[in-house]
Amino acid sequence: MLRLILAILLRRLIVVIPMLLVVSVMIFVILRLLPVDPIAMIISPTALPHEVEATRAFHGLDKPIPVQYLIWIGNVFSGDFGNAISFRVSVLNLVGETLPATIELALFALFFAVIIGFGAGLYMFHVRGTVRETVTDVFSIAMLSFPDFLWALILILLVGVQWAILPFTGRYGPEFIAPDITGFIFLDAIITADGPLLWSALGHIILPALALALAFAPLIMRVLKSSLTEVMTEDYITLARLRGISEWRILLRHALKNGVLPTLTLVGVQFGFLFGGTLLVEIIFAYPGLGNLMVRAIRNTDLPVIQMAALTYCVVVLASNTVVDVLYVVLNPKLRKE
Repeated sequence: MLRLILAILLRRLIVVIPMLLVVSVMIFVILRLLPVDPIAMIISPTALPHEVEATRAFHGLDKPIPVQYLIWIGNVFSGDFGNAISFRVSVLNLVGETLPATIELALFALFFAVIIGFGAGLYMFHVRGTVRETVTDVFSIAMLSFPDFLWALILILLVGVQWAILPFTGRYGPEFIAPDITGFIFLDAIITADGPLLWSALGHIILPALALALAFAPLIMRVLKSSLTEVMTEDYITLARLRGISEWRILLRHALKNGVLPTLTLVGVQFGFLFGGTLLVEIIFAYPGLGNLMVRAIRNTDLPVIQMAALTYCVVVLASNTVVDVLYVVLNPKLRKE
């Protein structure tokens, strides 16, 4: 099994490296072709022409685009991802400070989406052939029509403002000073045994994670229901019924093992979109993650930050797909034999 997993990872790595290079070229060239001047965003309006040119040369923007890219990619391979033009700090530090927050948000959203999606999907399958099936189908379609930012506004209005149950801004309460250990607030709170900080962080992440989860869960519901409906027509299910095994036991112990595989693939593929969808939700909830940083960088036309954030999103999507491939092989005996 370990050799099989390593083989999958090696094949993925062979594909991922050239793919990242191609993506980096596309992002770099497109950003340089935009009709904007990042230097104009940071230099004084009264600066003289030679001062503008000196600043442009300092940031390497006076060279041809191919030369700029070769310099940048050479620095990347040496561990230097450059400095932000407007933030005036290392791009790697900026991304390193904000990425853990977005990863935590995406993982919590995935957890909520899986719980809601699997629970509702099993119920939708259970009520098939009844009047309730039509109701659940209409309900799931209605949920699909609501984008994540609309769920965010609804949750803020109801849970945050009307009922005032949960906070809806920031990553934790302003009375806390987060320890600087790993960047992951929950892990840092556990390491330092800071219960109040852990509880505050949990309260702050629930609403944005739910906003993302409620937009993602309907897909899981419908795919799981369809997969189980197809699996329940297989011969081994019929044999299990003939042996007198109850329907719930057949569903949970036999059908779900095979029916969950297409759903798992969906979760892995959609996780990349969910991770990218954090951008709007982070803005709405003033959540200090990578999406929030991306928007600030776009406002300031900070090209190094934009391209680094875009590449980070790409890496996360590729990594999530790789994890799904490994899990798919682990859970599917047929693929292991092949």
